[in-house]
Amino acid sequence: MPGQNLTIDEARTRSRLISVDGYRVDLDLRSAARPTTDGSTGTFRSVTTVRFRCAEPGATTFLDLLAPAVHSVTLNGRAVDPGTAFDGSRVTLTGLAEENEVTVDAECAYSRTGEGLHRFHDPVDDTTYLYTQYEPADARRVFANFEQPDLKAPYTFQVTAPAHWTVLSNESPTGDPQPVDDTSATWRFAPTKPISTYITAVVAGPYHQVRDEYRRTLEDGTCLTIPLGALCRSSLAEYFDADEIFTVTKQGLDFFHDHFDYPYPFGKYDQAFVPEYNLGAMENPGLVTFREDFVFRGKVTEASYEGRACVVLHEMAHMWFGDLVTMEWWDDLWLKESFADYMGSLALVEATRYRDGWITFANRRKSWAYRQDQYPTTHPITADIRDLEDAKLNFDGITYSKGASVLKQLVAYVGQDAFLEGARRYFRRHAYGNTTLRDLLEVLQETSGRDMASWSRAWLQTAGVNVLTPRATHDEDGRISELTVVQEPAPDGTLRPHRIAVGLYRKGDDGLLRRAERVEADITGATTVVPGLAGAARPDLILLNDEDLTYCKVRLDQDSLATLHAHLGDVADPLARALCWSAVWNLTRDGLLPARTYLDLVLRFAGQETDIGVLQSLQQQARLTVERYADPDWRPRGRRLLAEGALRELRAAEPGSGHQLAWARCFAQVAADEAELGLLRELLDGTSVLEGLAIDQELRWAFLEPLAAHGVADADALEAELRRDDTASGRRHQARCLAARPDAAVKAQAWRDVVESEALPNAMVDAVIAGFGQPGQEELLAPYTTRYFEVIEEVWATRSIEIAMRIVSGLYPASQVSPETLRRTDAWLAQAPDVPALRRLVLEARDELSRALDARANDRDGGAAPGPGVAADTAS
Repeated sequence: MPGQNLTIDEARTRSRLISVDGYRVDLDLRSAARPTTDGSTGTFRSVTTVRFRCAEPGATTFLDLLAPAVHSVTLNGRAVDPGTAFDGSRVTLTGLAEENEVTVDAECAYSRTGEGLHRFHDPVDDTTYLYTQYEPADARRVFANFEQPDLKAPYTFQVTAPAHWTVLSNESPTGDPQPVDDTSATWRFAPTKPISTYITAVVAGPYHQVRDEYRRTLEDGTCLTIPLGALCRSSLAEYFDADEIFTVTKQGLDFFHDHFDYPYPFGKYDQAFVPEYNLGAMENPGLVTFREDFVFRGKVTEASYEGRACVVLHEMAHMWFGDLVTMEWWDDLWLKESFADYMGSLALVEATRYRDGWITFANRRKSWAYRQDQYPTTHPITADIRDLEDAKLNFDGITYSKGASVLKQLVAYVGQDAFLEGARRYFRRHAYGNTTLRDLLEVLQETSGRDMASWSRAWLQTAGVNVLTPRATHDEDGRISELTVVQEPAPDGTLRPHRIAVGLYRKGDDGLLRRAERVEADITGATTVVPGLAGAARPDLILLNDEDLTYCKVRLDQDSLATLHAHLGDVADPLARALCWSAVWNLTRDGLLPARTYLDLVLRFAGQETDIGVLQSLQQQARLTVERYADPDWRPRGRRLLAEGALRELRAAEPGSGHQLAWARCFAQVAADEAELGLLRELLDGTSVLEGLAIDQELRWAFLEPLAAHGVADADALEAELRRDDTASGRRHQARCLAARPDAAVKAQAWRDVVESEALPNAMVDAVIAGFGQPGQEELLAPYTTRYFEVIEEVWATRSIEIAMRIVSGLYPASQVSPETLRRTDAWLAQAPDVPALRRLVLEARDELSRALDARANDRDGGAAPGPGVAADTAS
C-alpha cells in the first residue's frame, strides 16, 4: 500500500514540523462479541482526537492509519473530505495552524495476524478475547496517530465493550465502567504519561485475573504502592501459577529500585498472557503482554520457568530503558532491547532463585547472537534503519543478544558501579524523552572516565564476531613459557578490545577438571601475550573467555580439544562446561569439526549435564547436526545412534525429573524405526510405563507428531486426540500433526492453506509450517523448491509483514541441502526486486544452506578417521 512503509526521512521531516500535546482515543469493541458471517475478521469503530502544534503554519503533514474506511475527518473545526484525504494508510492534513485539533472517525479491522487489535475465539467456552500488539508501527491499525517513537504524548483511552468483560489499558480506570445499555459498558482510563504510540495498549475479554500489590518505602520516606495484576484466558485458569509470577515481579521491582534510583513511573503493573501472540512479550507500560505459552498446560523443565522469569524481568527493565527513555528512531533500537536483555539477565541472577542465569545467557542468548552475526546480512548494533520494514527485521539476535553481550563486556571494562550510575543519570536527564547513542555515551563517559567514543566505534558501530584462539609454548619442564591470545578480525577487518578471563584447568584425583589458575587480560590487537600465566604448570585445558565476560567465538588448542574429546563431561564448573560445549558447537557449525564427532560428544557426555537448559540445547543441536550437517550417506546411522542414545538416557534418568522429561521429548523427536515408534504408541495407550514419566496432554501431542510423520497415526487418530483436547492448543497441535503426514496430497493442502489462503490465523500458520517440513521427507518436499521461488514476491506484496516473514523463512527449502538448491537461490537473488527486507530473509536462509553443505563435506572427508577421543564405532 503506498505510504505504508514510513521512511526515516519522512519521520525526521514530520518530527521537525510538529509536536504532539495529547490523544483521546475512543474504541467501540462491542462488535467483537458477535460472530462474523462473511468470513472476515470484522470491524470496530475508532474515533481519535489529536491535539498538536505546527512549527510552520500553513504546512502539510499526515496521520498514519490502516483501516478499511474513514467516516469523517475534522481539522480545526472544518470538515475534510475523507475520500480525498485518506489513501488507505495515511490521512493528509493541509493548511495547518500553529495549534491544531484533528478528529478522525474510522472503521478499523480486527486482526488475525497478531498485528493491531487481535481477535481470538476460544473453542473451550465460546468466548472472545482481544489484545493489542503494535511494535514497531501497528497502533495505526487501531487509531489514527503519528506513528513514530519520537512523537511522544499522553493518551486518554475510552473503551466500550460487553459489560461482563475485563477491560484494561496502560493506566487505571478513572472509576467504575458506565453502563451503555443492558449488555455493554464504557471504561474511561486516566491519561498516560508521555509515551510512544507503539507501547499503548488495550486488553479486553472475559479474562481470568489475579490481583496483588507491591509496596516499598522510598529513601524520602514515602511509601510506593504498585497494584499488580496477572491475567490469562478463563479456560487456562487451572494452569495459571500467578503466585510464582508475582514473586518474580516483586523481586524484579526491588532489584530495579535498588539499582536505578528512579521509582517505577507508570502507576499499576498488569501482566496479561494472551493467545496467538507473535512475540515473547511486549513492554507496554502498566500493561505488559506475554504469549500464553508461558502458562504451562503440562509438566515443563526448570529451564522453562527460568526462561519465563527472564522474560518478565526483561520487560520490566523496559519500563526504564525504552518506555521512560525511548530511542528517537529504530536505528537505536538497541538502546532499549540490548539493555533490557542484559539487565533482565542480571536481575534474574542477582534477585531470584535462578542463580545460574548466566549459563543460560551464554548457552542460548549468545548462541543466537553468534548465528545472526555471521550471516551476510549482519549489521552493527547501531543499525542503519531506512524504514519500517528494516525496523521489523531488526528485532534480531544482534540487537538483543549481541547488544546485551557487549554491555556485559562494557561492565567488565568500566565496572558495574560506573555502569549503573550512568544509567541513573541517563534516566534523570532524559525522563519521558527520546535519545540517541550520543546521549548514552555521554553519561557513561562521565561515570567511568573511559573513552566511550573509541569503545563505541569498536563495539557498536562495526559488525561481525571476532575469534580468539590460545597459543601456548612450554619449557623443558612442561611449564608455560608464553601464552598468547590470537584474535581473528571480524569480516570487516575489525579488531576489538576484549576484557577476558583466561582459565587453566587440570584434572584432579577425582577425575574432574577444575580451574587451577585464572587471570584477566585486555586483548587489544591481533596477538596479545598474557603475562600472568608464564611459569604455570601445563594445563589439560586452556579456556579463553572463562566466565563469559566478552563477546567472541572461542577456539581451542589441540591439547585442550583432545581433553574435551575425552573429558568434556568432567568439567566441574557448569558455566565453564557450557562454554566448552559452545566452543565445540561453533567448530561444528563452521565445518571444522565433523558432525559425527559432535554427535559422539553429545552421546557420551550429555547424560552427565546437570544444567537442564544446556541439556535441552545439546539435544536440539544434536538433531540439527544429524539432519543438516552429517554426510547423507552416514545420516541413517547417525539418526539410529541418536535415537538409541536418547532412549538409553531416558531409561537411566531419575524418575519424575526434568532430565527424564527432556530425554522423553528428544527421543520422540528422533524415533523412526518400528520398535521406537511402537514404544511411543505403547506409552500413549498405557501398555508401557516409564516410572515417573507422566504422559500429560502436551506430551501426548509430542509423541503423536512423529507417529503422524511416519504414517503410523492417521487423520482419524488425530481427530480422536482432538476430542480429548479440543482447545486452542489442541487445535494447533492437530494442525501441525496433520501437516506432518508423509503424503503428497497432505503437503499440497498444507501449502494451499498457508500460501494461497488467508483464512488461517497467525498461530495456525506457524503450526502448519512446522508440520510441513519434517526431517526424512526430503523427497516429498522437493517439488516445493521451485514453487517457493515462484510465490515469495507475491506473498511479500500481498500479506502482512508478520505473516510474510513466517512464510518466506518457514517454507524456504531448507531440507533440500544440495548445490542445486543453492544455485536456485542465487538465481532468484540475481533477479529479485530491490526489496531489502525480503532479500535479507532469503540471504540468511541461503547462508544456513551453504553452511550445511560445507559441514557435510567436512563430515564426509573428516569422518573417515576418528579424531582424538572419538569412538571408532561412532566415527565409522
